[in-house]
Amino acid sequence: MTSESLHPVPGPARRTVVAAVGAAGLAVALTACGADDKASDSVGSGDGGSGGKSSGGRAGGGTELAKTTDIPEGGGKVFADQGVVVTQPAAGTFKAFSSKCTHQGCAVKGIANGVITCPCHGSQFSATDGSVKKGPATSALAAASITVEGESIKLA
Repeated sequence: MTSESLHPVPGPARRTVVAAVGAAGLAVALTACGADDKASDSVGSGDGGSGGKSSGGRAGGGTELAKTTDIPEGGGKVFADQGVVVTQPAAGTFKAFSSKCTHQGCAVKGIANGVITCPCHGSQFSATDGSVKKGPATSALAAASITVEGESIKLA
């Protein structure tokens, strides 16, 4: 007989196993918080405007995101695949921002009454300039470049 068969090596304590499983689950949950949602969401009220101002960019270029009538006045729409949110804070004025919350990187979802909301921790941003209206985020959403040509909103 060997000394190993007489004195087996003990396995990890139950507490160690439970703690490790809990830590792994927490890591998965935190990773999911920052994952991009591939679906587009829009929330808002009112009719979409036509024509209007853009948040910048050059005329004639870019990928069409939407028609101006797709973006409700006082609301907006998230384009998850492009990582951008387009808003219409006032009739005929269109703005665009990164859809990634500056708190922990979750995708913003709701846009209504001039406010863009992050569902993960409740941060709120201005639909006019992307500034923080309510934390925990402390930095504004980054501006994105769009152009508005007739009824077409394009990512510049």
